[in-house]
Amino acid sequence: GWCPLPPAGAQTTQLLVEPPWTPAVLWDGVTLTCQGTRGATTWYKDGRLWWQEGPDHVVITESGTYTCDRPDTGLSPAVSVLNEGLVLQVPARALLEGDTVTLRCRR
Repeated sequence: GWCPLPPAGAQTTQLLVEPPWTPAVLWDGVTLTCQGTRGATTWYKDGRLWWQEGPDHVVITESGTYTCDRPDTGLSPAVSVLNEGLVLQVPARALLEGDTVTLRCRR
């Protein structure tokens, strides 16, 4: 099977994590920002409707898997926010083979 790619320059909905480390952990005070076309933002938590016509950014107070939806650009990739006592984090950006990466071991 093959997956068709969106046309070059096509906009997609993105979910940005602040602070920009993955996996995100609850005790970091995580803010998620939905980026896409203008319009109402619908938020989902653990696959269920969480906030209809919500703001474009939210401060997370519960662990879970979050996605957002925008009218024209669709559903974002999912972001998990963990409630772990010890976590090994990498920068929340696209990484390519050969990149130098800073790892954070945090508790």
